[in-house]
Amino acid sequence: MTNLSPLPGGAEDSAPPVGGTTDPIASAPRRGKSGLRALLPSWSPKLGIGLFLVLGIALFGLIGPPFFSNPNAIDPIGMTEPSGEYLLGTTQTGQDVLAQLTHSTRGSLQIGLLVGVLATVLSAIFGIIGGYVGGALDEGFSLLTNVMLVIPGLPLVIVVAGFVPPEDRGWWTVALVLAVTGWAAAARVLRAQTLSLRNRDYVAAAKVAGERPWRIVSVEILPNLLPLLASQFVFAVIAAILAEAGLSFLGLGASNSHTLGTMLYFAQNGFALQYEAWWWFVPPGLIIALFGCGLALINFSIDEIINPKLRQPRKVKAVGDVAQAAVAGHVAVTEPAPAERREDLVLTVEGLNVVYQTERPVHAVKDVSLTLRRGEILGLAGESGCGKTTLAYAINRLHRPPAEVTEGTAVFHDREGQDIDLLALEREELRAFRWSKLSMVFQGAMNSLNPVISIHEQLDDVLLTHRPDMGKAERRERCAEVLTLVGVDPQRLHSFPHELSGGMRQRVMIAMAMLLNPQVMIMDEPTTALDVVVQRGILREIIRLRDELGFAVIFITHDLPLLLELTDRIAVMRAGEIVEYAPAEEIYANPRHEYTRKLLESFPSLTGERGSFIRTGESSARSGRPAAGANERAQ
Repeated sequence: MTNLSPLPGGAEDSAPPVGGTTDPIASAPRRGKSGLRALLPSWSPKLGIGLFLVLGIALFGLIGPPFFSNPNAIDPIGMTEPSGEYLLGTTQTGQDVLAQLTHSTRGSLQIGLLVGVLATVLSAIFGIIGGYVGGALDEGFSLLTNVMLVIPGLPLVIVVAGFVPPEDRGWWTVALVLAVTGWAAAARVLRAQTLSLRNRDYVAAAKVAGERPWRIVSVEILPNLLPLLASQFVFAVIAAILAEAGLSFLGLGASNSHTLGTMLYFAQNGFALQYEAWWWFVPPGLIIALFGCGLALINFSIDEIINPKLRQPRKVKAVGDVAQAAVAGHVAVTEPAPAERREDLVLTVEGLNVVYQTERPVHAVKDVSLTLRRGEILGLAGESGCGKTTLAYAINRLHRPPAEVTEGTAVFHDREGQDIDLLALEREELRAFRWSKLSMVFQGAMNSLNPVISIHEQLDDVLLTHRPDMGKAERRERCAEVLTLVGVDPQRLHSFPHELSGGMRQRVMIAMAMLLNPQVMIMDEPTTALDVVVQRGILREIIRLRDELGFAVIFITHDLPLLLELTDRIAVMRAGEIVEYAPAEEIYANPRHEYTRKLLESFPSLTGERGSFIRTGESSARSGRPAAGANERAQ
């Protein structure tokens, strides 16, 4: 790994981190306990009450039975009211109600836990796996789920339980029947959420980073579904306990096991209501009600437990915002390297054609030829739908059917002298190539971060995938290093995306694209939805990093005046074709194509004629004046 030293120069680079040290690792907070604390729920009254009820009843059912007599032991005296010898009285046949209650609580908890686990696993398999994989597997899973949803639940349970012989109807049999009939509704919800999540930008970024499908599901998608899975588990537990009580009341429960349902069944058959033996039927009903209440309160708190956006903010020491300092600082845009330093080509695209093979084929990219030199910033401009992003995706092999590259070549010229045909790479070769030699900052990148995973984990994922031999400390050091390079305080490593401003999230995405020192970075509208001040700071960072690290950039945007300031050469696209391709100064001073002239004249000026869009505030006409970017770089 190349050791990138902290940047010298401007105000944002020289400002030391909190504590007066310039070492990004030393300045980062010690996260041994606080990192663990970030995973714990914020305390709330309803969570406390719910945990108290659930844990209290669970301990009563788990620890209680050994301390009480045999629940089946018969005493000659029946229907005894609560007393010193029998705290909850006895049944009609003289059995200790308290002893029965402890064993019955344990039996019901066993059924609830087993049903909760099985139903949650089944719903996850049919909902998450099917939704992510798609195709025939998803169709088959959906068909089975729909069939299970159409059949009424309780009648199906009664029918299935009725076919099981009473002597074989143990608690585990009842649990299996309840699990098989109780997973379908949650599977539908999980599938719908998975279909939405699999199209998110951070999932696409994980695919580009080369992560395996199982890792994408477990690391990128599953954490976002934890609230739903937790709710499904809690609901399945209480629903199973209530359903078992209902089956037992009908005589279809676990007749040879002790559960709260069988206890109510025998109380009803023993005429407890007629004899007003409240101590026989009230305690099991009360246990079911309190346990359900506790689980419901925990269920209400699940989002607060799992979703970091809903957690109460904790007070932290005030720290300087490195990103704001970078924007506020007067950083001179350095002059680009001389042409002789960038003569070597890093990317060559010749005659590239991309067609969307729909009912009416759409020729999105038509015979495009481009070259990218080392250290060069190439601008790609044009209106929405002209094919800019399609071209970038084709170069990075991210296009999916119906998009198809029908003609042309895209060759990457490695520093080591090897020419790589990008269109001929196999899956594993693409996995190794992406991110390490060519990375991409996606359109709307500040929304591409996974909201429930910390910044450090998301950066670390790239290193784990592509640099598995790196140690944990070395990976952490590299993550802090790239954040420092883009002007973000390394203390933000353990922050969640919602704790960062839009500009900082954008910088984090650029840092992620720089992690493996790629030779080319494709930036698709990297400043979309940012205010002009933050845009300015990020563009300065891009130029500074390009000059220091030497990577080449393909910068895609609608903003042609922006490209005149930022880029070395500009390719103007219209309807899938490159209509003009020249140095930025030449396009500014002498645009040849009518479409380019219209683009330039479409930007009004606050200080002069339409088209006088110099962003330094100086008024000038296009004719006879150098480009804005050239003016700034000359300063």
